[in-house]
Amino acid sequence: MGQYIGIDIGTTSLKAAVFDENGVRKALKCVNYSLQTDAETGYIEFDAEQYFQMCEKVIAELQTECGIIDALSIDTQGETLILADKDGKPLCPAIVWLDNRAQSEADDIAKEFGHKQVYDVTGQPEITATWPASKLLWVRRNKSDIFNSIDKIFMLEDWILYRLTGNFVTEPTIQSSTIYYDIHNMSWWQKMLDYIGISEKNLPKVVESGVPVGTYKGITVVSGTLDQIAGTIGVGVVDETKISEMTGTIMAICVMKDEPPAYREDSIVPCHLHAIKGKYCMILWSATAGMALKWFKEQFASDMSFADIDKIAEGVSAGCDGMTMLPYFCGSVIPHYNPQATASFSGVTLAHTKAHFARSIMEAVAFMLRDNLEYAQAPCDSELRITGGAASSRLWSEIMADVTKRTLHTVSESETACLGAAILAMVGVSRYATVEDAVKATVKTKKTYCPSGADYTSAYDRYRALDKKMNQRSK
Repeated sequence: MGQYIGIDIGTTSLKAAVFDENGVRKALKCVNYSLQTDAETGYIEFDAEQYFQMCEKVIAELQTECGIIDALSIDTQGETLILADKDGKPLCPAIVWLDNRAQSEADDIAKEFGHKQVYDVTGQPEITATWPASKLLWVRRNKSDIFNSIDKIFMLEDWILYRLTGNFVTEPTIQSSTIYYDIHNMSWWQKMLDYIGISEKNLPKVVESGVPVGTYKGITVVSGTLDQIAGTIGVGVVDETKISEMTGTIMAICVMKDEPPAYREDSIVPCHLHAIKGKYCMILWSATAGMALKWFKEQFASDMSFADIDKIAEGVSAGCDGMTMLPYFCGSVIPHYNPQATASFSGVTLAHTKAHFARSIMEAVAFMLRDNLEYAQAPCDSELRITGGAASSRLWSEIMADVTKRTLHTVSESETACLGAAILAMVGVSRYATVEDAVKATVKTKKTYCPSGADYTSAYDRYRALDKKMNQRSK
């Protein structure tokens, strides 16, 4: 039976797992790392070579533990930029996606092109300092010696593929948020390249996700995808009938589309290319989700486990007897962008208990999920595949099913991004003909939650009214 590695490179951790062709995980390795931050400049960087060294290390460990590996693929964070000379040697540390040094350049791009044109070409409704186009323009203006020496421009996935195989290649999903890639014509956007001063010869060859791009020590290396999209594949979301949702520290939602939604001036929801050719993916996220319940536990219920909190919250009726909570501990992002928004509890009386506060947080996150799904115009009959902390809580999962009026499924595999990358590796070496075929064989659901009929109508209306009053909405 074949064995496949999926490598998931996040912002501060790298995970790599081996799966067999049935999706059974055989081994897992995790490496945590810290970014290099400069308090004076605000730069957020990381040594590009260390990214590759971590990959080398985990691949070797997994080979030792599991034996022959047939293929591997990689998913990574988007927008992390690596600039190299003609020999592929980095000219400076990787500029991590979180880095905001290029705000002035982002503003200038917005003035030059306008938000609608950028969205219509690239699928990105915002023009921010984190986009690689903004960062490249900043390097051109502020580090001319580096800019004039650039021969190769990598996203993080491209960099790992290059270091593993020696081939200068990329795939469309990781380029979707550079704002210099045309997601309709599947080509570089020449007008943007001209504006920031780079050439197509500086950019990798574009191939599809899930195709062989070289070998590394006898292992076939297959093109990967953006980390969020790998996660959708790893939970079995391959068409519009399903939506993926992850409630971890934050909430992340991926809604597949057959066509990019038309531009909306009030929308900040990005539309990425999906790893499945011809498909698109709207990615929505909120800065606080599971973090809110963790805060409650640490501050007011440190002697209780999350299971204990579930137990007391279960004794409270739906709607929390009139209590309403807004979960904006770190501002509001989607659907209402307001970095100054804060969390709040409303309708509190002497009759409310610790259990009410706990349940109100669970309900608020479910309301936020419903608000996002409605904003994204997700099909009403699509089911949810959920992961993260909420998926491990029966009560929270039931609340989400009732609030969204959708069937929810949890999945057996917790490392869904690694599995998604491994699925692309399987497709790349023709173990399965398509991603859809591979998903059918490897992704297994664990629990199912159907709406119970609990009525949250008035509670959701209270949430929306409080949100409108307290969270002043601005684009």
